[in-house]
Amino acid sequence: MITYIGKKIVYAALTLWGVISVIFLLFQVLPGDPAQMMLGQIESEEQLQIIREKYGFDQSLATQYGYYLNDLSPISVHANNKSHYTALSTGKYDAIALFKTNSFTCVVKRPYLRESFQKNNKQVGQVIAETLPNTIVLAFSAISIALLLGVFFGILSALRKDSWIDQSIQVLSTVGMSVPSFFSAIIFAWLFGFVLHNYTGLNTTGSLYELDDFGEANQLQLKNLILPALVLGIRPLAVVIQLMRNSLLDVLSQDYIRTAKAKGLNTYQIVWRHALKNAMNPVVTAISGWFASMLAGAVFVEYIFGWNGLGKEIVDALNTLDLPIIMGAVIVIACMFMLINILVDVIYAYLDPKIRTN
Repeated sequence: MITYIGKKIVYAALTLWGVISVIFLLFQVLPGDPAQMMLGQIESEEQLQIIREKYGFDQSLATQYGYYLNDLSPISVHANNKSHYTALSTGKYDAIALFKTNSFTCVVKRPYLRESFQKNNKQVGQVIAETLPNTIVLAFSAISIALLLGVFFGILSALRKDSWIDQSIQVLSTVGMSVPSFFSAIIFAWLFGFVLHNYTGLNTTGSLYELDDFGEANQLQLKNLILPALVLGIRPLAVVIQLMRNSLLDVLSQDYIRTAKAKGLNTYQIVWRHALKNAMNPVVTAISGWFASMLAGAVFVEYIFGWNGLGKEIVDALNTLDLPIIMGAVIVIACMFMLINILVDVIYAYLDPKIRTN
């Protein structure tokens, strides 16, 4: 198992390198001068040249690519010349020196995602650190709703196969898979946050933390999580119901289940002790994929509900062409995809001993 996970980590690292390369080259071919984007309307040729030299924009494409990989790498090399782009600076790098020569220093550091073009040179890592937790909370809440309700209704649908209960659940799950998240978000925000606001107490927009009435401190507002979590959980909920129903029906037709019935076990014991664990494999696959995709796919939901998460930050960055934030967000999301995939492999091994043996 350790060897297998090691191989997965190597494959993930190679995939991440590919993602970084594609992102870097893609944004290099976009029209516009990064130095002009940083300066905005207030610019002169002298200022542009200073910015280009400071951030390495005056170098060749290959050199800029090397600088970018050096910034992202946890083990990196930095010039001792203080005027060089890679020179160690406490404002840029939080590093621990490994060894030093006359011309360069090798260090261990946190990946440096560079600085925002539009947020007064605020570091991208800080922007992501402020918004990603809100997106994770939203995605985790939505996937928890989908998992708990989906497994329950999937089991109920399988045990009541071809009954009116089964048919009703199937119709609702089909509708849930068909409706786009942005459309559901608009309907839920209008209906529960505006029309029925006096009864629900919910708002059309709002984030996890909001300033109090005096504007002095942030207050936790869990009620603002309800609507976006429900909307974001509708489609994975429908998928989990379908997968749970079909997988459980398949497991219940196996020989060992018939043996358990012959021993006199009741339906509850058969489902919870024997069938459910084996039927969860496809559900785990779906949940892992949906959770990872929610980190990127929550963009429209966050924007509609005014949820201060990474998705809303990406939309704002796209509107202002803040390329470092867009690139940093994509890289972080790609890393989380890979980590989740590795975690799913470990969960597979726990659920299915045959996978662990192989």
